Amino acid sequence: MNEWREGTLAEIAEIIMGQSPEGEFCNTSGVGIPLLNGPTEFGIKYPVPVQFTVNPRKFSKPNDILFCVRGSTTGRMNWADQIYALGRGLAAIRHKNGQEYKYFVRGIIDFNLPLLLSSATGSTFPNVSRNQIEELGVSIPPLPEQKAIAAVLSSLDDKIDLLHRQNKTLEAMAETLFKQWFVVEAREDWEEVTLEDITTRITDGAHLSPSTVENGFPMASVKDMHQWGINIESCRKISESDFNELVRNDCRPLKNDIIIAKDGSYLKHVFVAENDLDVVILSSIAILRPNEKYHPLLLATFLKMSSTREDLENIVTGAVIPRIVLKDFRKFTIILPPKDVQEKALNIIEPIYLKCWRNVAQIQTLETIRDNLLPKLMSGEVRVT
Repeated sequence: MNEWREGTLAEIAEIIMGQSPEGEFCNTSGVGIPLLNGPTEFGIKYPVPVQFTVNPRKFSKPNDILFCVRGSTTGRMNWADQIYALGRGLAAIRHKNGQEYKYFVRGIIDFNLPLLLSSATGSTFPNVSRNQIEELGVSIPPLPEQKAIAAVLSSLDDKIDLLHRQNKTLEAMAETLFKQWFVVEAREDWEEVTLEDITTRITDGAHLSPSTVENGFPMASVKDMHQWGINIESCRKISESDFNELVRNDCRPLKNDIIIAKDGSYLKHVFVAENDLDVVILSSIAILRPNEKYHPLLLATFLKMSSTREDLENIVTGAVIPRIVLKDFRKFTIILPPKDVQEKALNIIEPIYLKCWRNVAQIQTLETIRDNLLPKLMSGEVRVT
């Protein structure tokens, strides 16, 4: 690797560890600086803050990498799109030579993340310290090559981000159409039913978690969900016998099932399974299996709506980790549109979702290209100038 040298992350990047403000200085009413505490506020690329503080201690700047340093989500990352106050669950990382190198820093962290995570302390509640991040061993190319690598990774990320933004716009269109047909233009003679009436099954996943194995079959919790599916790569692996047992217990999502985030940020993720999924789920995720009365895409659109989430607040329990109570969820009421109205709506809404799924397939292809290219770029096997 001509002109490359071995060094540490601290030689090229600045690391700012978060420090939580006292609870009395925090609020959810938008007063002060937006506060981030961990990955529960993370989005696909940028966070969505829910807390604010008038007594911030540590800050991120726009274009910083937001890096989780505590708990089971250690190593997860987002980008800062504005100034944030940082709680102790996060660190901000930025290149010392400016934001045009930010994708190089992100790439070098991604490439060396397994090494960093292996040094995390605490088996039940792992965490990484400032020193562990700063002393992470990395291969450092000259600045011009760092910039060139950043440009390659940025180009891929921009394409992925564009597809995500297209899907967000398409989802908003589908929701607007749903509201128009089934809320604004709803007829008084339409039947009011419960979710139990329009499904054959409403259940959550396994309540007992099998042991983890190094090479096995994926088991997902709510942290592995995204808006259009489950990230198999982040799932814990379990043995084939444990996997098959959970399949027999109906913990595997099937085609046209609606998968929802049940615990934590409930209903943050809602999607329809395009096909049977090769994964089993834990109890933080729930499955709704619609019957013939309500089309899965329309029911999923209803569950995605912010007004639905607000209406569900009365059947959510838990102050620290809110969760939907399934016995109450089954009794949750919904207006049932006639089948002919559903079919007319589907003629317009279904193509929107089909476009979203095509975008998701493109995103997965681009992510595979990025993941295959990353080690070659970061090791110097592939050189760019």
